[in-house]
Amino acid sequence: MSTVEFNQMLVNNAEFLKPFAITLTRDSEAAKDLFQETLFRALANKDKYSVGTNIKAWLYTIMRNIFINNYRRKVKQNTIFDSTPNDFLINQTQSVVANNAESNLRLKDIQEAIHNLPQIFRNPFLLYFDGFKYHEIADMLGEPLGTIKSRIHFARKLLKNQIERH
Repeated sequence: MSTVEFNQMLVNNAEFLKPFAITLTRDSEAAKDLFQETLFRALANKDKYSVGTNIKAWLYTIMRNIFINNYRRKVKQNTIFDSTPNDFLINQTQSVVANNAESNLRLKDIQEAIHNLPQIFRNPFLLYFDGFKYHEIADMLGEPLGTIKSRIHFARKLLKNQIERH
């Protein structure tokens, strides 16, 4: 296939890439950059295109790969290291409890707060806490799924308010 034929085929099949780029990036400026990069890579790698291959699928694959590589690069750039000798990640979540007595008091407060919940909220919450799925709890208690979800939501809200007061 000649360069002119390839370029013409590329131009004829490029417009469908724009909505795909917007879907991937969710940003019109980033989508324009992705679109341009895709066409550039397609032109640069025209020798890798096999005649008879679905050009749209080939272009989709190029665009998707560019997007994924850019995303991975961006994630790596957002990881921040501090300068301590152990190179701990700054954005790593670490929780430290001063002593067992303090954590036992917190646990006691939480257990008391759960015990003080009205039974209508306590039972679904405890089943959910024990690992049951919403639909399993609904079946066990003979209640509609939406009712179970809202009761667990309200139980969490009540627990949060009670624990914040302590």
